[in-house]
Amino acid sequence: MKLKFLLLGLFQTVVAAAAIGAAETVAAGAVRPRVVVSTDIGGTDPDDFQSMVHLLLCADDLDLEGLISSPYGPGRREHILEVIERYERDFPALRARSPRYPEPAALRAMAKQGALESPGPAGVGVTTEGSDWIVRCARRADHRPLWVLVWGGIEDLAQALHDAPDILPRLRVYFIGGPNKMWTVDAYSYLERHHPGLWIIEANTTYRGWFVGGNQNGGWGNAAFVSTYAAGRGALGDYFTSFLKGVIKMGDSPSVTYVLGADPMRPEAAGWGGSFVRAWHGRRVAFPRLTTAGDHAEIFSMVEFAVPLPAGMTRAHTVRVIFDNRIPAAVVNDGAALRFRFAPRDAKVWPYVIRSDFAPLDGTKGEFTAFPLRGGPPSAIHPHWWTDDPAPDAAEGIHAGARTVSRWREEFLRDFARRLARCEHLP
Repeated sequence: MKLKFLLLGLFQTVVAAAAIGAAETVAAGAVRPRVVVSTDIGGTDPDDFQSMVHLLLCADDLDLEGLISSPYGPGRREHILEVIERYERDFPALRARSPRYPEPAALRAMAKQGALESPGPAGVGVTTEGSDWIVRCARRADHRPLWVLVWGGIEDLAQALHDAPDILPRLRVYFIGGPNKMWTVDAYSYLERHHPGLWIIEANTTYRGWFVGGNQNGGWGNAAFVSTYAAGRGALGDYFTSFLKGVIKMGDSPSVTYVLGADPMRPEAAGWGGSFVRAWHGRRVAFPRLTTAGDHAEIFSMVEFAVPLPAGMTRAHTVRVIFDNRIPAAVVNDGAALRFRFAPRDAKVWPYVIRSDFAPLDGTKGEFTAFPLRGGPPSAIHPHWWTDDPAPDAAEGIHAGARTVSRWREEFLRDFARRLARCEHLP
């Protein structure tokens, strides 16, 4: 099986080589990047509203092609439209300062609804408006790669590649992982197993450098910046200020500044969106039984369980697994074992409980211990998969790689302040 995935990865690498070379030429020519954003805006974390404001203020330097609602939770396309409505109020002022800002009607036309339900253990299910739009954009006759910035669930990207694997060489992905990976672990697993040649940056903690660390003196503090540079700056500035009690988070914004960087085809290079290292071997671990705290796995790894089926239990019985008293895991009963997976986002002991209408199994408990990133030799199976730098000098506290973003805090916030000022209406 490992040989199968290695050969698949090598094949996709060869296919992608020409597209990667073309992308380097594009970067050298300063051509605006093509971008589709997949966001959980309106879902469990309001920081996507802040990042959407930032994205639209950067839209004159991007070729925006899609805005997809891919939520975990209640987020919907309508939440994207809410931000566009504020953008429309500021549009005359923005267009007066840069003729490349897109028309509000064009933004509404590219706003699509993505997956609303979990695809289950397979990681893929039915085609959505959002996944189909990714395919359509990727197949357009354009020599530039298509950047897919994933701010929430990764299901629509997985579905797009399932439906149209031919688009893989044209894609460049920046995935804000961490909790998003934990909640959409099955779609992530599908991508990792079935599309190992995908070019992807998996930022599980690096993105936290946008709001943790760096120069936070004076007007560069998380609250001070908002009151100094966002409040009163048009409809978008006031809208931004209304979230998170007027404090910066906008944890998805590093993906935007990354693609606007000088050399986005070199993830190891320094830039506002962070710098990264090749993903390493050993990021998937399997346990053929119930686990205990003595069983260990790296944070953000793919932890797979195969709990032997108790005598007397059949496929007709129902079963659920809940991690940490709040996170459900999809379960497959293959007749021999109950199979489920999880991606821990924190270094701690993770408990889980099995609930079932099969009485001998109901209430069965297990746990395992997640340890901090250690890194390792680059994966031969995933030649274009990049992730957080585990080096201590790249971290902000416990957040691996975050200093590769936070070191630029004053620079990227100055740029954001300049863009917010464009919202001020001309006399």
